[in-house]
Amino acid sequence: MNTTRILAAAVLTLAAAAGAHAETYDGVHAGASAKSRSEVAAEAVTAASAPNQNVVRGSRGAEPFNSVASPEAVRAQAVAAANAPDQNVSSGSRVNSRVISTMNKPEPAVQAKKDGAVTAK
Repeated sequence: MNTTRILAAAVLTLAAAAGAHAETYDGVHAGASAKSRSEVAAEAVTAASAPNQNVVRGSRGAEPFNSVASPEAVRAQAVAAANAPDQNVSSGSRVNSRVISTMNKPEPAVQAKKDGAVTAK
């Protein structure tokens, strides 16, 4: 038993000796910058004097809008939609109303009532 204790102590001593080595101190390393101190200072002054530097986007109101459609085309579409005979009409527009004949596709519930089918809710 004494031999195992001595052997264990020797192993621990060797492990401690192998793991306990000191690192060398190289001092403060020089920074690796592509700009000089005066260039960085000039950029800092420029950034600090910039207008609206801490304002989030959209807080200054609406941003400029550049339309991709011509105003004439948009106006023509608006006039055509406003003059359409069935604009804003559906079977639920009024009480006891029917879908008018100018609509292209009747609503499924109206078609099912015409056919006498039971609609699922």
